[in-house]
Amino acid sequence: MMDLFEKVKANLILQHSEDDALLQEYISAAVNYAESYQKKPEGYYTDNPMPPTTEHAVVMLSSHFYESRDGSTGGFFADNVQAGQQVWNTVNLLLRLDRDWKV
Repeated sequence: MMDLFEKVKANLILQHSEDDALLQEYISAAVNYAESYQKKPEGYYTDNPMPPTTEHAVVMLSSHFYESRDGSTGGFFADNVQAGQQVWNTVNLLLRLDRDWKV
C-alpha cells in the first residue's frame, strides 16, 4: 500500500526526487490544513488513520500547492477561469465529509 507521499508523487506523475523535500512541506501544510478545517488537534493524523476522503483532499491540495508554487493556478482545473477557487471548494467539500459536527 502506498503512503501519502507516494500517492502525491503518483498524482503529480513525478518520477524524480529533486523536489521531494519541497513536496513533503506541501504535504505537511495540507495535512495541517485538514486537521484545522476538521477541528482536530494538530498532529491528529500522525496518530490516527486518515479517512479516504480526507486523504484524497490532502493529495489534491498538496498537488495544487506544488503545481501552483509559481503563482499560477495550473493542474487539473487549469482550463477553469476560477481554477484556484475550484480546488479549494473541492478540497473543503471532501474535508467536510469527515468533519466531526459536534457542537
